[in-house]
Amino acid sequence: MGVLDDFPRSHSYMIDHHLRMPRDLFARYDAGGRPGADEAGLRAYGIWAQLRLSLGDTGGHAHPEEVRRVVREVADGDIPWTVEDTRALWDIADTLSSCGHTDHAELYRIPLAAIATLGHPERRRILGDPPPWHPARRGPGRAALRKELKRVLTEPPEHGAAGVVRSLVWDGDPLARAMAGRYADRLTHPAVLPLLKHWCKATANRPSEPWLAKVRTLLTDEGVAVLRDLLSRLATHRESREPDGRVFLARRTALPLRGMLWTCEVIDAPWVPTLLGDVAINCGIGRNGTGGTAVCRDERLANAALNALAKRGGLDTVGALARVRARVRRPALLAKASHALDAVVAQEGLSHEQLVDRTVPAFGLGPDGVREERAGGCVVRLDGDGPVLRFVNASGRVVKSAPRAVREEPVLAELKATLKDLRRTQAAERLRLEQMLIVQRELPWQEAERYFFDHPVTGPCTRALIWRLPDGFAGLPVRSGDGWALAGVSGAAVRPDAATPIRLWHPVQESAEGVGDWRGHLLERGVRQPFKQAFREVYLLTPAEERTRTHSDRFTGHFVRYGQAKALLEQRGWSGLSIGHWDYECGGDIGAAVKTLAGWQASWGMHVASDPEQDGWGTASCAATEAIRFRHAGPPGDAPLTDVPLTDVPPLVFSELLRDADLAVGVGSYGLDQRPAAGHDRYWRTYGFGELNEAARTRHDVLARLLPRLKIADRVELTGRFLRVRGRLRAYRIHLGSGNILMEPNDAYLCIVPGPGHAAPPVFLPFEEDGGMLSVILSKAFLLADDTAISDPSITRQLAPV
Repeated sequence: MGVLDDFPRSHSYMIDHHLRMPRDLFARYDAGGRPGADEAGLRAYGIWAQLRLSLGDTGGHAHPEEVRRVVREVADGDIPWTVEDTRALWDIADTLSSCGHTDHAELYRIPLAAIATLGHPERRRILGDPPPWHPARRGPGRAALRKELKRVLTEPPEHGAAGVVRSLVWDGDPLARAMAGRYADRLTHPAVLPLLKHWCKATANRPSEPWLAKVRTLLTDEGVAVLRDLLSRLATHRESREPDGRVFLARRTALPLRGMLWTCEVIDAPWVPTLLGDVAINCGIGRNGTGGTAVCRDERLANAALNALAKRGGLDTVGALARVRARVRRPALLAKASHALDAVVAQEGLSHEQLVDRTVPAFGLGPDGVREERAGGCVVRLDGDGPVLRFVNASGRVVKSAPRAVREEPVLAELKATLKDLRRTQAAERLRLEQMLIVQRELPWQEAERYFFDHPVTGPCTRALIWRLPDGFAGLPVRSGDGWALAGVSGAAVRPDAATPIRLWHPVQESAEGVGDWRGHLLERGVRQPFKQAFREVYLLTPAEERTRTHSDRFTGHFVRYGQAKALLEQRGWSGLSIGHWDYECGGDIGAAVKTLAGWQASWGMHVASDPEQDGWGTASCAATEAIRFRHAGPPGDAPLTDVPLTDVPPLVFSELLRDADLAVGVGSYGLDQRPAAGHDRYWRTYGFGELNEAARTRHDVLARLLPRLKIADRVELTGRFLRVRGRLRAYRIHLGSGNILMEPNDAYLCIVPGPGHAAPPVFLPFEEDGGMLSVILSKAFLLADDTAISDPSITRQLAPV
C-alpha cells in the first residue's frame, strides 16, 4: 500500500484530475527511498510527505510520530517550491480537512512553509476564493488557520502604502490595483485607513446599526472624498481579463466598495443620489453593458446602492431610481427600484411619471440653457447645447480649452463633473420622451409647459417634437406671450387650456399625406428631432401577415450577430433570450425574446446558427431569426395564452414591436458586412442588395427631400433601391439598406470601410446622429462624386475602368 492508496477514495478525483502527481517517485519513497539533491525529487518528496498525513476515508486526529517527523523535516527544509507544487499541497490539505482530519497544525505545516517561499501575488492566487466544488468550501481547515493566513497574506512594512492596501483588498482586478496604486497614499492616510479597514468588514446583506454607528465616528472629509472618487470609478468600471478568466470585480474588491455604498446612507450631499444610481446601473446590467435578466455584473453592489437610495428617500432620489428602471432588466433589482419609487409616490401623492417630471435636475442652467461661472478672471460657460464647456478669456474671446488662470480653480472641476451628469441626464430624457411616444402618455397642458417646454434640460428636446391635442390638431411648441402654444404645419397656432390633455404625435395615427407634410416642414425649418418621430418607420399589417394570421414572418430568416442583436433588444425592453451550444436535448439552442407593451406581449424566436467548435461550445455567435407572435399579456404566473390574430393587435403596438426587430436586424445582420461571412454568401447578397426594409424606405424619403439641396445634386439620383452617383471615373449605386456599393457597368462590388472617425456629410440630417446609415450613405456619395480626388489606395485600385 502506498500514499496514493491511502488517500480518501471519496476524493480520488483530486488525485486523478486536479493534481499532477509524480507517481514513479512516490513508489520509490513508499519503498523507503530518499530523495537526491535534484530539485524535482525534493519537491516530489515534499508532496509525498503531505500525502502521508492521510488517515483514510474516516479521518482522525492522531498521526504516527514517524509521519510527524517527516512532515517537520520537509517543512523546515530548503525546498524550491513552485506555484503548482504549493497549490497541490494546499489542495491535499483542504481535501483531508474536509474528510474529518482534524490536526490542522500538522495538515497545513508544509503548505504554510511552501507558500511562505512565494511572492505575495502568488500567495493571493493560491489562497483566493476556491471554486464551489473545491473541498476548501466544506472543510474547517482554513477557518482554523485564520491567524496564520493573515500572517502570510499581509505584506511587510517595506512595501509601503501599496502593500498595506493590497493586504486588505488584494489585486484581483483593475480597480483593486488602482486602489493600491494611485489611491494608496490617500487610503492609508491616518484619517482614512481605519475607515478602509471597516469597509472591508461589509460582509452582511445590509449594514447593521452598530456598523453604521462606527462609520459615523470614523468618517472624515478625506474619507468622503476618496469614497466619492472610487465609487465614481466603479460607476464606469468594466470587465477585465484576469488569470482565472473575465472578471468584473474580485470578491475582496467588492467588500470595501459595498462598505462605501453603505456609508452613503450617512452622507448628506447632493451628489450622492446620482452617484448611487450610476453604480446601481453599471453593476446591475449584464456583461459588457447589456441589460440582460439572466446575469448582472454584481447584484450585491447594485442592491447596496438601491438600498441606500431607498433609505435616503425624498424627491432627490427619483431621477436616479427612474434611470435604474429604464436601464436594468434584473427582476429583483427592478422590483427594488419600483418599491423605492412607490415609497416616494406615497409620500408625495403623485404618480411615478409625475415624480420624474418634477425632479429632472436643471444643473443651474438658465432659461437659455447656459450657466456661467467666473474663475481666475475668466468666464466658464456650461452650454446645454452639446453639451459642452466653453471659456471666455480675460479679453472676452471664446476659446475651446481652459485658460491657464482657470485650470486650478475648484469651479472648473465642479463644472466638469456637472457636464458628465448633464450628458447622462440628456440621454435619459431622450429615452424617457421616446417611451412617452410609444406608450402614448397623456399629461395636462399646464404640466407640459412647466416641466417640459420650460425646463432647461428637457425643453430643447420637447420643443423639437410634435404634440397632439384630443381634437387631432398637432404642432410644435412655440412661445406665445408668457406661455406656449402649438404651431401646426400651416402656421396656425393653438394655445390649449391649462387642463387640456396632450400627448406626443405618432405617425401611425396620421395619414401618409400628413406625415409627408410634417417631414417637409421639419426639413424646411431645420428642426433636428432628439429621436425619430416624423421620420419614424411605420409597420402596417401586410397581406402576407393577414394570411399567416397569428404570426409575422417579416423578419424571419435573417442571420444576425447574436450578441449585438440581443444587446439592442435588451436596451429596448426585450428579455428572456439566451441561446447557445448547451443542453440541446432541452432546447438550449433555441429561444425567444419577449417584450410587453400596452397589455400585449410579442415573442420573437431565434435559434443557433453558428459552429459549436468556433463558439467554444458556449454562447452562440450567430443566430437565425424566426417568426414574431403576439399574445395578450397576463399577470405573472398565469397560464400561457395562445397566439392572437395579428388583426387584433393595435396598429401602434404592432408597429413599435416590429420596429424593434428591424433595428436589431439593422444592427446585427451579417448582410451588413463588407464581405460575406463563410456560409452566408447568398444571404449577404440578398440583404446587401435586395428589397428595402422600412428603415431603408424612410431613408429613401429623406434623400428624395435632401438631394435637391446638396452641392452634388446634379451628380446623384434615386433609382429604386439605390442612390446612383455619377463620378468622373465610373458610376456607382449605393444600396439604401446596407450602404454597399456596386459599380457600373458590370455591377462590380466596391468595398469602402468607413473609419471610426469618418467625416460627416456637409448637410443637415433630420434625425440620425453621426455614424448612422444615412450619414454613411451620404458620406460615400460625396466621396464618389469626386472620385478622381480619392487617394486611398485600398479604394483606387478597385476603380480601374472596365
